[in-house]
Amino acid sequence: ELLKDIRFDVAYTSMLTRAQETLRIILETIGLLIPVIKDQALNERHYGALQGLNKDRAREKWGKEIVHLWRRSYDIPPPEGESLKDTAERTIPFLERAIMGDIKDGRDVLVVAHGNSLRSIVMYLEKLSPDEIIKVEIPTGTPIVYELDENENIVKKEIRHLEEEK
Repeated sequence: ELLKDIRFDVAYTSMLTRAQETLRIILETIGLLIPVIKDQALNERHYGALQGLNKDRAREKWGKEIVHLWRRSYDIPPPEGESLKDTAERTIPFLERAIMGDIKDGRDVLVVAHGNSLRSIVMYLEKLSPDEIIKVEIPTGTPIVYELDENENIVKKEIRHLEEEK
């Protein structure tokens, strides 16, 4: 509903079911049938040895400080996992090649992905440093709408929240 005013031309999502299902619901809700491009470059960061563990179990196993470091640092991955830097190194080339190509061609693009792959896209679009991006929270299920100029500079950024019922 929060995106009904935008007539998207193409959508991008990850290879993971939860993002694809979210995209399906969005497109159905706003009544659009558009091309959907699925790519593993948009997959969530792989948490390696932390995969499948909740935060409490991970803290029990490795300690609070190291788990916090793995989850929140830019370039320190958990064992057998990816750092945010690793995620950005696969997401940003895809963004530059595919998504920005569509935007430069005048298309309105919808991207439905995951917290950390979206975080790397925000880092690119907003020209943030690693120190700045690790402080950014990407709200789940809350659309962030960017309008860009021909030089990929942000003209407008809008975070669309659901209205609270009174």
